Amino acid sequence: MSDNQQGTYAFTRYEQVEDAIHTVVEEEFYQADFFTSLHAGVYNMQQLRHFAIQYHYYSRHFPRVLGAAISAMAPIDTWWVPLADNLWDEAGRGLPNKSHEKLYKTFLLSVDPEVPLDENGIPPEAMSPAVEKAIETFIRFFYHATPLEAMAAVGLGSELFAGGVMGSIGRGLQHPAYNRIRPLNVLFWEAHADEHEPRHYQLCKDILVRFTDPADLQVMYQTGSQIARSEALMYKELHVEMSRL
Repeated sequence: MSDNQQGTYAFTRYEQVEDAIHTVVEEEFYQADFFTSLHAGVYNMQQLRHFAIQYHYYSRHFPRVLGAAISAMAPIDTWWVPLADNLWDEAGRGLPNKSHEKLYKTFLLSVDPEVPLDENGIPPEAMSPAVEKAIETFIRFFYHATPLEAMAAVGLGSELFAGGVMGSIGRGLQHPAYNRIRPLNVLFWEAHADEHEPRHYQLCKDILVRFTDPADLQVMYQTGSQIARSEALMYKELHVEMSRL
């Protein structure tokens, strides 16, 4: 794999695309202010509450993202079924109180047991522009995406590194500074890191590895890095919002 002055790559293998996306994630996520601050234990509980409420919105809107991605898939079951399986996971695979929305609530209430939620589990605080932009960017992308771009957006732009990112958040939330008043429930983050996201990525990867042409590999990288950066921007902007509290 080589790169030119514009930062594009000459990929010859799928694994090189994965490595290039991981480089983007290392720089845009783990080295950015939100993740370094979280792991340093510098946030106060009011700031964590803001994050918990805002990620709640991101999590509960993610099924919309998957639905939009399915609409852009090839009308072949090997393409749309992996995303339908991911969507079914979001719903708890039909088990009562096992949806990801319900699982996330255990974390939210451990941050603030008194947070007022309406009958649909929605807090009174409005969704942050940072979160709304991340969701809408993802959904709008699928309006004109090819099936390959759509699969790369979900697989390489999200699921490839989602387990690592969510695991990192879960570990950061276990900092003693955040657990002085009461222990935070990080099961939501651990479950995604250890089980859900790696399996979701593998289902996408099973499709993506079939494309070996260098031009297709470049499309996958450009798509994956674009979507990854849009999510990373959400965390960066949430950090700014949290710093103002």
